[in-house]
Formats: sequence, structure tokens, C-alpha cells
Amino acid sequence: MSAVSRRPVVIIGAGPVGVTAALLLARRGVRSLVLERHRDVYPLPRAVVVDDEVRRILQRVGIHEEFAAVSRPARGLRLLDARHRVIAEFARSRHGHHGFPQTSMFDQPELERLLRAALVRRPECELRDGVEAVSVTPGTDASHGSTGPVKVTFRRDGSDEDEHVWADAVLGCDGAGGLTRDAIGAVWEDLHFEESWRVIDVRTSRPVRTWEGVDQICCPTQPATFMRLGEDRYRWEFRLADDEPLDGPDGLERLRKLVAPWVDLPSDAPSGGDFEVIRQAQYTFRARLADRWRRGRVFLLGDAAHLTPPFIGQGLCAGLRDAHNLTWKLARVLQQGADDGLLDTYERERKPHARHMIRLAVAVGWAMTGGQDRGAALRRAVVGAVCRVPGVSSAVSRDLSPALTAGPLVRRRPGLPGRVLVGTFCPQPWVIVEGRRVRLDDVLGDSFAVLTAAPPTPQMAAVATALDAPVIHVGDLGDDGSLAAWLARGRSDAVLLRPDRVVLDTVPAGTGAFPGTAAWGSLLHAARPTTDARPVP
Repeated sequence: MSAVSRRPVVIIGAGPVGVTAALLLARRGVRSLVLERHRDVYPLPRAVVVDDEVRRILQRVGIHEEFAAVSRPARGLRLLDARHRVIAEFARSRHGHHGFPQTSMFDQPELERLLRAALVRRPECELRDGVEAVSVTPGTDASHGSTGPVKVTFRRDGSDEDEHVWADAVLGCDGAGGLTRDAIGAVWEDLHFEESWRVIDVRTSRPVRTWEGVDQICCPTQPATFMRLGEDRYRWEFRLADDEPLDGPDGLERLRKLVAPWVDLPSDAPSGGDFEVIRQAQYTFRARLADRWRRGRVFLLGDAAHLTPPFIGQGLCAGLRDAHNLTWKLARVLQQGADDGLLDTYERERKPHARHMIRLAVAVGWAMTGGQDRGAALRRAVVGAVCRVPGVSSAVSRDLSPALTAGPLVRRRPGLPGRVLVGTFCPQPWVIVEGRRVRLDDVLGDSFAVLTAAPPTPQMAAVATALDAPVIHVGDLGDDGSLAAWLARGRSDAVLLRPDRVVLDTVPAGTGAFPGTAAWGSLLHAARPTTDARPVP
């Protein structure tokens, strides 16, 4: 039996979520071992959409410019009726709150190759492919309790010999069928959506009728989704029975009729040629949420923690949000001795957010497929009527991802000026620093940051010093004025930004102090609150 080794963090699964988690940890100097049973990137497309928040995460791991070269902005989402008349349209901007297009289309294998290449450049990361994790068990050192080291047992391809590695933390990024969820005793909560759909990826040089956004066909008998992925790449999704073929003479005729609203195919068109089906796969779309995401130092991320129907394009986005939320907290605990309770905020913040997004996807799914009765038709009519109210469609587009719910690191106190900013993301405009035009996050760095529109007070400076956070005046950034306007709308003189750029606390206008330091300071092992800090009831 091989010798037992030790790594601070073991990540099970080298998909986009696992590799992103490794890269985010590496930026904070945390070493990781990534175990992946496949030898290479899975070659066929799966996820095809990310939003601007996720583009910002890709910026943090250093591949946003390369990703821009292999992705393309989409105009938004349309809900269409069975005759392809527009019920509602949700436009997406090319410059969203996070500084990137609000919706980007891409090919998942290309994203994974970019992430793997970035992983190779980081000495803190080691990827072992052709390796399958077979068990995850807590350590036996009672002195550490539930925070003790975790043993991961794995086998190399073609070997029956067990190998072991001890880790200070294990991130289960091993998908819906992985072992980590069982290892922590988690079970699925069913959010009541399950349908079988056929996903068809096509390459064609034929003219395709597209508005350069996503079409969702709301039809109880033949719902569908259509989107353009690249110059000559397209995806259709249809609700079809498992045994309904789309190849052979009869199947090709069925396919021709299904895609007819978008592209004209001659009835005698052969397979391949100028309309090539790259892949067709049957998927069961489900809505599920794990009842627990953490046990000790073992965590669930991505599809191991939640499953969502694809109708609003948030499956992969949710997993990368998990990685972004957890990694800075884990690094702070492992490297700076922060209270282990900091890790409890991962599930507390991410689980309600994931539930909200899953329910939104299910709502769109039911709008598309929710039966043939009068009630279903009425629901679709109501959706269209509501979305024609001025401002509703733009509000839905803007607020797809909600603010985090209140908690230890989201100090949202009723009645306190500035509370509307807490739990939301700081916008990311272009700024001018030392004559260079850069994105705001490149100035803020990887730690906490204080962003202020007023002269820093002693209490603000003390908080910044305790968290090793830069204090940056928005007037010195040379942006377009959006940061000062954002603070003014939030009735705040300053904000304390977490490493993931979520607003932790604000300085209400005219007060000069962060009011919540007594509540979150000990959790982060920050300095004790200064005398002019206000107590939190």
C-alpha cells in the first residue's frame, strides 16, 4: 500500500468548478491536489451560458481575456408562444454591473481547456488525472474534533491499490453522481421538476434565423430552446421521449420539422454535409438541492450540491459562485486562523441563493411546458401582460441574481441607511490608475477593501488596518462616476468589500463608522472594534 501524503486541500473533480476553486485558492497561496477520473477534458459541449458575475470570477482566475476570444455576447432571452410570437423579452446588456456582457455564449470544452492551462501555470496546484476517489472519511484525531484532517482514498486507472491523502479540507466538485454527498450524509431535496429533453448540437453553414439571443418556446406539446453558440454552432433542446430517434430516414425528417422555424432543410438532406449534428444526448432535467453542504471540513460545490433545469442558463454559474464564495473563507481559516464558524457562512449564503435561482428556472420551465389546460394558457398570457409593463422586463434582466440573505457577513439591519447595498456586489467600472485603464478589481486586489467617497475616519482606517484592506477614494479612480453614484444611491459614505466583492458593511452617510464591526470582527479575527464603533443590537 502506498505511503500516505498530506495536502492542505483536496478537490475531487477537475471540471470547471473544481479547477476554478483550485485557482482561487492558489491566488491566496493555498496548495491543492485535484483528483479527476478522466484523462482529459470531456470533448462535447454541455454548459453554454455564463453571466457577467461569472465573467468577473474568470477575471479573478486570470483567463477573462482568453475567454473573451472564445465567447460571444447574447442579446438576452425571449419567451415565444407555439407560433413563435414574442410573449416576453428580457434584454441583456453588453456591459453589465460586473463590467462584462450580461450573457455570454461559449463551448464548455474550450473554457475547460483555458482553466486547465491556467492550472498548469500555478505551482500551488497539482492535477492528477486518471484517478478515481473511492472514499472520503474524517480523521481520527479527536483533538481537532470536526475540523480535523480528512482522509481521501483513491485509485489510479488500472490499479487495485488504494492510495491515501490527508487534507485540511476536501471540496466535493464531483457532480450529481459523486461520492462526496454521500460521505457527508447529505440527501436531495426535490424541488419538483423532472423532464426528459433531447439536446442537439449542430454545425451548419446554412442560413439560420436568429435574433442573437436565446429562444424559449412556451408550448405544452412541443416546448423547445434554441441558441447560437458560435459562428456556425447552434443548440436546440426539445422535450422528446427517450425512444424517439432523430437519425435514420424517419428521424431525419422529424429533425427537419423540429428545426424548421429557424433553418430550412431540404426533405432529402442527408446527415452531415452542410448541417452536421455534432451530438445529440438525452438528459433528464431535475431541480434538486442537497439538504446539507458541509460536514466538518468537507464541502459540496456545483452539481454535488444543487441541480437546476437549464432554462435560465444558471447551472454552471451556480457552481462557480460556490467556488468564489467558499475559497476566500477557507483560505482565511487555513492561513490566518480565522474562526471556523466563518465556514458556516458558505452554506448559509449560497443555499438560499441557489434555491432562488432553481425556482426561477423551474418557473420558466413551467411557463414553457406547464400543461394544456386553460390555467396554463392563462399563466402564459399573464406573463406576457406583466412583462409589457414599462420597466418590468429590464428589472427582471437586471436582478436575475439576488442579493445575499442577511447573516454574519451580510449586515443588513432594518431601518439603517445604506442597508440596500449590503449583500450586493460592488459594480466594476473601468478606472484610470497611474495612466493605465484597468478594471476595478485589478486595483482592489484579492483581500478586503474599503471604498469611500468621504475622507477616511479613524474608525474606517482601523477597520482597514485590521483586515489588511486598502482604502481607496472613488474620486482618485478616474472612473465614469458610477462608483460615487452607486454609493450616493445607497446613502453610504463608504463600503467594506469582502474578497468576493460583496458589500459586508457600509458607513451610513454622515456617520463616519462601520456599525457592524462588533458582529463580524471576531469571526474574521479582525482587530477589536474601536471605541467609536457602534454596537450591533
